[in-house]
Amino acid sequence: MTRKRNVDLTQGSIAKQILLFAIPILLGDLFQNFYNSVDSLVVGNYVGKEALAAVNACSPITNLLVNFFVGMSAGTGVIFGRNFGARTYKKLQDSIHTTVAFAFIVGFSLAAIGVIFSRNLLRLVDCPGDIFDSASMYLRVYTIGILFTAIYNIGAGVLRAVGDSRSPFYALVLSSALNILLDIVFVVYFRMGVLGVAFATIIAQFISVLIVYRRMMIMDEEYRFSFKKLAIDKTILKEVIDLGLPAGVQSCLISFSNMFVHRYINSFGSSATAGVGIGTRLDRFAGLSIRALGLSASTFVAQNVGAQQVDRLKRGMWTCYFLCCASIALFGGPLYIFAYKLAGLFNSDPEVISYGANMMRVIIPFYFMQAGNQVISGSLRGFGYSRQVMILSLIGMILVRQIFLAVSMSISHNIMNVYFGFPVGWGGACIATGIFYLYVRNRKGLFDKIGG
Repeated sequence: MTRKRNVDLTQGSIAKQILLFAIPILLGDLFQNFYNSVDSLVVGNYVGKEALAAVNACSPITNLLVNFFVGMSAGTGVIFGRNFGARTYKKLQDSIHTTVAFAFIVGFSLAAIGVIFSRNLLRLVDCPGDIFDSASMYLRVYTIGILFTAIYNIGAGVLRAVGDSRSPFYALVLSSALNILLDIVFVVYFRMGVLGVAFATIIAQFISVLIVYRRMMIMDEEYRFSFKKLAIDKTILKEVIDLGLPAGVQSCLISFSNMFVHRYINSFGSSATAGVGIGTRLDRFAGLSIRALGLSASTFVAQNVGAQQVDRLKRGMWTCYFLCCASIALFGGPLYIFAYKLAGLFNSDPEVISYGANMMRVIIPFYFMQAGNQVISGSLRGFGYSRQVMILSLIGMILVRQIFLAVSMSISHNIMNVYFGFPVGWGGACIATGIFYLYVRNRKGLFDKIGG
């Protein structure tokens, strides 16, 4: 029965298998983004613009912590996927237990750092003074739950690597529903304000952990999870650090860079902070399918590298990119057309709506660059080039974007420069990773090594 949930990406129709694997990831992320958006909807409509700005001011910090484990999950998923594809189940099981143990340690440490230094982190993003105390309360409670985020993402990475992308989806659906219910209860009825949103989120995160690890404990015996087997194998830990940590650090540093981007945003006042926060949440909806297919590319490549299927690898990478382009038209188009109406759902202030909608109108036409970056980066991680992807992505997403912002904002202090900074970063990362891929393919005989 457990095998029915697994998608073996080493056989069958490529497009069909990728879609079967990617759709649950997409739907899961959709629900997760939906309940994160409900946080803003409830706060923006039942508490006020300042409370909405307080939650949004914390976004670059919370994203920094969350994205570290999302990235680490993608990186370590390569290890799991290769062992699953090669059918080396003993090493797969050892890798799972080592990685989960490592995630517990790192997650607890980052949670403690977030709680202790929450006010310092808000000063780093130049949080506006009129919302500072509310943002500090929200952030301190939210970071307590980062441990749940850590172990959930690693568990979800394990399930996806063995072809089960549906179980993490079910976990997100149930936790999302609970989060929405608790948002309404805590904020609307108990009038807990931003604290209610934070408590609702960490409770929902805890439930998602219970669901995912329950599933891992009833998987096929060859790679079943058991808390009794939690231990750190030094050899495997080195591999986890080599492949998983760079992906986590990459996501973390990009989020860290976004903290400085928010300094520019916050300089335009709390209306801009609230509006760009809305734009960011809408942007995530449009980018969900791209991220899902990027993760699918990583798992697809990892499994087929393990199975040594070179022709299938090449066709699968192109398939992922074409599917990305189709999804941009499907999801990005409506968001572009109805940007103002959608932004208006979060808050009725015309200035806030204008900031959010204009951001979406600027960045959506450039999504094809983000699609290229996600698919190439995911594929390269599947081949084992996690550190190189980290460096090249950071050059594009951080260095190129920060230089662009520094120069453009010094010439003209205009919020449009911040908006255009997003596609500039995507384009820089896409070009850098694309050049590296061509180099290892043509000069290093990438596919010849796999075939050998």
